[in-house]
Amino acid sequence: MTKRLAEVAKKAGVSEATVSRVLNGRSGVSESTRASVLTALDVLGYERPTKLRGERGRLVGLVLPELQNPIFPALAEVVTASLAQRGFTPALCARTIGGVPERDYIEMLLDHQVSGVVFAGGSYALAEAEHGHYKALTDRRMPVVMVNAGVGDLGFPHISTDDAVAVEQAYGHLKSLGHERVGMVMGPEDHMPSRRKLGALVKIAGPEGEGWFVERTNFSMESARLAAAKLIERGVTGMICASDVLALGSIRAARRLGLDVPADVSVVGFDDSALMTCTDPPLTTVRQPIEMMGQAAVDLLVNQIEGSGVEPDELLFEPELVVRGSTAPAKR
Repeated sequence: MTKRLAEVAKKAGVSEATVSRVLNGRSGVSESTRASVLTALDVLGYERPTKLRGERGRLVGLVLPELQNPIFPALAEVVTASLAQRGFTPALCARTIGGVPERDYIEMLLDHQVSGVVFAGGSYALAEAEHGHYKALTDRRMPVVMVNAGVGDLGFPHISTDDAVAVEQAYGHLKSLGHERVGMVMGPEDHMPSRRKLGALVKIAGPEGEGWFVERTNFSMESARLAAAKLIERGVTGMICASDVLALGSIRAARRLGLDVPADVSVVGFDDSALMTCTDPPLTTVRQPIEMMGQAAVDLLVNQIEGSGVEPDELLFEPELVVRGSTAPAKR
């Protein structure tokens, strides 16, 4: 018990006597100090006293699908900073292959009496995935915000980049450079953001095979290399990729086939994640407004936590094409 008091006191920045007063429900402690102690208790993984378990602390879960793609750490940085400014403590839950599944993370966050959860990707973005575990959040009336396009029947607000505008910008750029055969390196068939991008291109350019082609892959650089190689073999001279990681894999594919980027093949990414100005060549990409999206996600979540009504709608943010060195006029 003494060790626990010391650890919680250190984490909360208060005395052990103050921690004891909070845990025993005694008066003489400010509400902000009390909240800090309860949050420290949650973060350290200690169970609250029975009489306090019904109260939510100021702990917010942030669930990421991965950390290898630099766009997710970038979003996490914005969200965690914004949460801290609002007096909340973020609990980062990053999924890995063979690691803790999303369902278990949700159970853990509920057990810790979190105030809300921000998802930056997950099963909701895959149409054919299992979505039943989100019901536990609905049953608890848990404040939730989901970032990125997802299935539409979960009842939570979404923050997304407008995938249709992103494709219009990327495709228009390649066409203006004279590229007549364009390839799309997209995520799996049931990946909702990829579906939206493909649907947008159909509206712009007509059915697949009429000047454009698609290869689907998972979001790794090596799988992108294989997909891009197939597109190049079909005569594609310009490629639009569903992420910057896929774009880098596509550049690698072109080089392994003895081609130059951008002299022989132009490549457009999506995200404008960190260090894309430092690649060889610097990557032309469609920038997601991560700063605004992350802050909007926190605003929506805090509004729910504070009892304001939030409709389960989708907020769409407009992307921006950033032209760098990986695109050039098509060869004549």
